[in-house]
Amino acid sequence: MEFSPTLDLAALRGQVRALCAHFPDEYWRALDRERGYPEAFVQALTEAGHLAALIPRRYGGDGLGIAEASVILEEINRSGGHSAACHAQMYVMGALVRHATEAQRERWLPPLARGELRLQAFSITEAAAGSDTTAIETFARRDGDGWVVNGVKNWTSRIEQSDLLLLLARTSPRENVTERAGGLSLFLVDLREARRAGSLEVTPVRTMFNYETYKIAYRDLRLNADALIGEEGKGFRHVLDGWNAERILLAAEAIGDGFWFVDRAARYATDRVVFGQPIGANQGVQFPLAKAYAHVVAADAVRWRAAERFDAGESCGEEANMAKLLASEASWEAANICLDIHGGNGFVDEYDVERKFRETRLYQVAPVNNNLILAFLGQHALGLPRSY
Repeated sequence: MEFSPTLDLAALRGQVRALCAHFPDEYWRALDRERGYPEAFVQALTEAGHLAALIPRRYGGDGLGIAEASVILEEINRSGGHSAACHAQMYVMGALVRHATEAQRERWLPPLARGELRLQAFSITEAAAGSDTTAIETFARRDGDGWVVNGVKNWTSRIEQSDLLLLLARTSPRENVTERAGGLSLFLVDLREARRAGSLEVTPVRTMFNYETYKIAYRDLRLNADALIGEEGKGFRHVLDGWNAERILLAAEAIGDGFWFVDRAARYATDRVVFGQPIGANQGVQFPLAKAYAHVVAADAVRWRAAERFDAGESCGEEANMAKLLASEASWEAANICLDIHGGNGFVDEYDVERKFRETRLYQVAPVNNNLILAFLGQHALGLPRSY
C-alpha cells in the first residue's frame, strides 16, 4: 500500500529498484563488516542522475520535487541498502538552490549535476552545543575580503568522500547580536583547496553501524568572499529553511526500512516451520507484525501529506516533523518485531536483520531527537508554553 495521490511514481520506483538490484544484501553486508564506503553504489546512483534530483533543469539536474526525491531514498532503504552513504547531497542542495547567488549556482550546480563534484558533507554540530545550534563557537573572522575559520566540529559525515562542504560558523560574537539565531553564516567550502592548504584535521569516528563520520578541526581555514552562501549573519535561517525537506527525506528513509523489515519478517514467518506449521500462523507472531505494518503505512501517509505541502510552497513544519517522528518510531517497531520473528537468526549477519536494525535506530535521534520534535509539536501545534 502506497500513498502518492497526485504523482505517478511507478517509473521512478522501478528505476531505483532496478539499480539497487545490482547491489544485493551481500554487497552491503561485506561493506558493513569492514566499515567500507559504498563507492560503486554511489557512483551508479550519480551516473543515473538520482543525486541530482533536486537540482533545477537549467543547471543540468532533474528538477524534481521533494516527493520524488523522497522516493529515491525510500527505495534504496527498502531494497536493503543504506542511503545515508549519500543522502546529504539531497538534504543540503536546497541551500545552494535557494540562497546562493546566480554566479554561485552557475559555478557549482552543473558539475554537481554531472557528478563531477560531490557535496555530501554538512558541518554544523559541535560537542558543547549539541542540539543548540545557536551556541556553536567555530568562528569565521573577517580577513580582507574573505574569512579565516577556526574551530572544531563533530558529526561531520562523508567529508573524506566529498569535494565540497557546507559549513555553519559564527561571524559575530554571540554577545554582539540581539537575536539568538543571529551572527551565524553559511559557507561553501572547497575541500580540495582546504586539503592542499593543510587547514583540516580529520579524525574518523567509529559508530555502531557503517557510517562515514568525522570530527573536524578547522585550523586557519581561508575562505574567499564568494564562499558565503546567502546573507552574512543569516546562516541559521538558511539552514532552518532546509530542515522541513530534511525531515521529509529522512522520514522516507525510515519508511523504506520499515517496509524492508515487514517484508523480511513476513517472508521468514511464512517459510519457517516449527511444530509442524509456519510460525506466521501463530497470532503471537502475526498480530505484532500486522500492527507494525499498519504503523509504517500510517507514517507513509503523513510523509506524503508533508511532501505535498512542501512542493506546493505551503507551510509544512508540523507535517514534516510528524512524518519524521512517526516514520522513525514505526521503523524501529518493525525492526524489533522482525528481530523477534527471526529469533537467534536475527543476530546472524547473513540474514541482514541485525545490520538494518542498527542502521534504523539512528532515525530517532538524528538529525534531530524525537523529544525535540515533540517539544516543537507541543509548542507550535498545541500552543503549549515553551520551557527556558
